[in-house]
Amino acid sequence: MTNEVLLYTGSAVSIVWGVAHLAPIKPVIAGFGDISADNKRIITMEWLAEGFTIIFIGLLVALITALYDHANAISILVYRASAGMLIFMAVLTALTGARTKMTPIRVCPFILFSAAVLFILGSIL
Repeated sequence: MTNEVLLYTGSAVSIVWGVAHLAPIKPVIAGFGDISADNKRIITMEWLAEGFTIIFIGLLVALITALYDHANAISILVYRASAGMLIFMAVLTALTGARTKMTPIRVCPFILFSAAVLFILGSIL
């Protein structure tokens, strides 16, 4: 039961953060100032890709937890691989975007890492 609470909590954190990531696209793009249309498209694409990836990870863990035994080998693999991807994304953001003055981007590594820790704990407890 504790495992499932941790896994669902991590999933909710991931999904909510992914949705929150998608909401401010226009202001984020505007923050880059006068850039070419191609650069705006590339930034939009990357911003959307990261948001949808975070949502996907949360949904994947939630679905695996809901549909399968959380203690089977495949479920554990999904939880740990998902945690690994979130940790990778947290490190990437910490080394790049978190060095900006934008508060949401500065807290992003902590949120992603927290969801990853919940997935790991949910897979071992």
